[in-house]
Amino acid sequence: MGTDVERATEPGRHGMRYCLLAGAVFAVCMAGTTLPTPLYGLYQEELGFSELIVTVVYAVYAFGVIAVLLLAGDASDVLGRRPVLAWGLALGAASAVCFLCARSVGGLPLLYAGRLLSGFSAGLFTGAATAYVLELAPPGGRDRATFVATAANMGGLGCGPLLAGLLARYASADGLPLILPFAVHLVLLAVSAGVLRALPETVAGRRPGRRVRPRRPALPAEVRPVFLPAATAAFVGFALLGVFTSVGPAFLNESLHVHDRALIGLVASLAFFASLAGQLVVGRLGVARSLVLGCLVLIAGLALLAGGLVTEVLALVVLSALVAGAGQGLAFRGALAAVARAAPEQHRAAVISALFVAGYAGISVPVIGVGLLSGPLGLEDAGLVFIACMAALAAAAAAYLLLRPVGGPGTARRGE
Repeated sequence: MGTDVERATEPGRHGMRYCLLAGAVFAVCMAGTTLPTPLYGLYQEELGFSELIVTVVYAVYAFGVIAVLLLAGDASDVLGRRPVLAWGLALGAASAVCFLCARSVGGLPLLYAGRLLSGFSAGLFTGAATAYVLELAPPGGRDRATFVATAANMGGLGCGPLLAGLLARYASADGLPLILPFAVHLVLLAVSAGVLRALPETVAGRRPGRRVRPRRPALPAEVRPVFLPAATAAFVGFALLGVFTSVGPAFLNESLHVHDRALIGLVASLAFFASLAGQLVVGRLGVARSLVLGCLVLIAGLALLAGGLVTEVLALVVLSALVAGAGQGLAFRGALAAVARAAPEQHRAAVISALFVAGYAGISVPVIGVGLLSGPLGLEDAGLVFIACMAALAAAAAAYLLLRPVGGPGTARRGE
């Protein structure tokens, strides 16, 4: 047919129902990646490791995501969406098993293994599930499908800490707080596997000889002008979410004396849920304005977080999670919509995967930096250094977007 990918079903043949079901599977997978967030303090008590190790354990996940995106970012373009997503669910289940066994038999190595497997799972899901949801959308439903995809991603990430925090708070038996969250997630993964089997495939074939293979990061020429500002915004937004879900619980525990696991999980979740609110208004604002405004709101969220670190006031930390999350939602959905419109259909999943590489680089590198600095500087001062760096990046991205708006001269526009 002259393209790398053929459709097995016509877009929208099954309406929004299949699109929403695919989004639900996406959300379940992503929830598992943040499930350990309010539990790291318990693992520290059980296994006796430092705050730096917490950030490394957390960042191992991001390295797993990036490795899959770089080595097999186009796997679902070649093999089909459903087989790749099925492997993602299986890897998520393996990750949950590692966390279940870490306390009793495996210790820290199993935590690393669990986070790495979780990263592999998310790496398979991010590009493939996003493209899958978009392809299952009915005619004229691409904007709604983009929201379903980003909402499933961020909503799932937000549900993870909230679910684990609630289960850890009310599971009072010895060891149960480190068992029940992952046991529940295994059940949800099994249900998701059944749902996935009922969904149609959207990729029918490929060119003879086309294989999944490692390849250098590359973008089609028409995507490149859009990709730089979109990727920068994604980097900053994901970095901020990474800090909330890695060292955020430790700051709440040590500096604000918050020991309630449910409350710790809720604070981490607020940033992800606020991201959904930010995504809701992108359709009204448009992609270009959403990217600029997202960067500016991220800067405001960073300023509030700095105030919370300095004054040790819980209300400021909560407010920073809400504001920063809203900014991340604006920037991320705008970035995703921009690159999805600019990408040729046969390379869409690979281009979306490249955007997620930028985002997950934001989760890993700055978070480890905070962990390294927390030893000599302390957690609060390390956080302030992080805030200054991320604010400078967000300001640079906003300035670039004001000078060269997405959709303006020299940028690619598709699907307008």
